[in-house]
Amino acid sequence: MNFLEELQNLDFNDIGRWPLLFRALFVGLFFVIAASGGFYYFVFTAQMPRLERAEQEEQELRTSFEQKQKKAANFSAYREQLAEIERSFGTMLRQLPGKTEIPNLLVDISQTGLAAGLLEELFQPVAELQKDFYAEKPIKIRLKGTYHEFGQFVSDIAALPRIVTLHDIAIKQALSGADSGNGKLILNVTAKTYRYLDEDADVENAG
Repeated sequence: MNFLEELQNLDFNDIGRWPLLFRALFVGLFFVIAASGGFYYFVFTAQMPRLERAEQEEQELRTSFEQKQKKAANFSAYREQLAEIERSFGTMLRQLPGKTEIPNLLVDISQTGLAAGLLEELFQPVAELQKDFYAEKPIKIRLKGTYHEFGQFVSDIAALPRIVTLHDIAIKQALSGADSGNGKLILNVTAKTYRYLDEDADVENAG
């Protein structure tokens, strides 16, 4: 009787009477199946959450690396952009008058109104207001003239080499005397100029 015939004649209800070879094979196969099941349950299944966490961490690290790589690739462009911002900021600071230049600038503002043909009724500088890194110098101004002259005044103020801004603009009809019939108007405005506060620190350090 060959091996196949012996295998076909095995009685699974009476394993104890199997030939030794087949019993050994059956026991070996049983242990292989049992070991595979135990490995799957106790090792593979238990390690799956760790594997998933590791894969998630890998993906997060990969994403972080790609983002940092993009930033590194654009670092030169960022540095050039920062340098350009610093140059622009420096240009703006140079447009702020120094403390010693404020009196001359006030004269320039007053002369600008007169040059536009306006009658100056009020020119009142008020106390400085200190901000983060600059001081704001307001000047209350009242001028009398026409719309065209007001427009020329605003245009000339904008053309000054130093930064001067106009606020709280109010225009009304001139009602007194002959002015009420000749188209004269009253302009009330607050002009503001600014200076860089570091100048004070430099003076104190030099002293």
